[in-house]
Amino acid sequence: MAFLRSGLGSEATPLVRVGGLYLRPPHMGDYGAWAELRARSRSHLVPWEPQWWRDELSRDAFRRRVRHYQRELREDLGYAFLLFREADDGLLGGLTLSNVRRGVTQAAAVGYWTGQPYAGRGHMTMALSGAMVFAFDELKLHRLEAACMPRNQASIRVLERNGFQREGLARRYLKIDGVWQDHLLYATLADDPRERILPSGGAA
Repeated sequence: MAFLRSGLGSEATPLVRVGGLYLRPPHMGDYGAWAELRARSRSHLVPWEPQWWRDELSRDAFRRRVRHYQRELREDLGYAFLLFREADDGLLGGLTLSNVRRGVTQAAAVGYWTGQPYAGRGHMTMALSGAMVFAFDELKLHRLEAACMPRNQASIRVLERNGFQREGLARRYLKIDGVWQDHLLYATLADDPRERILPSGGAA
């Protein structure tokens, strides 16, 4: 696993390499691959995400998204990544560390998505393991939090394989696909014991 600083434009940005994959912040050059993968995966993603806007996949919407992510990065409020294969730079999905709180909290929220053609192959389990080390070792966070709907077994597996512990249930916590939904609350701490995730998505 490696953490590098890669120049995109005039700013240094984080680059996380883990298990034949890498995570880096999105930029406008990613628009075509991002829009194509999201469009192909729409039916797979919509049940688990906030309601898509009518212009969700437009270039202007992506530009607004990238600018928002860049602002959050500069202000240490959030770290958004796209997930790629090292072998061919193929886009697989995305992961965010959002709502970064400093002071006495030192925490952030984790979110992620995987394109439908790549779901169930262990890629996000591996990516999250790298993002966790980045969050704890580089950002010096104490706690990572995540929320997922009780029926989202794939997301639950990703979290639990990375040592996240279930802490409770939040009723009608987030508005997903236009409906307020209950969510299971998970968290992991920097000093929690955890197994090493293998590139296959297993653990050892």
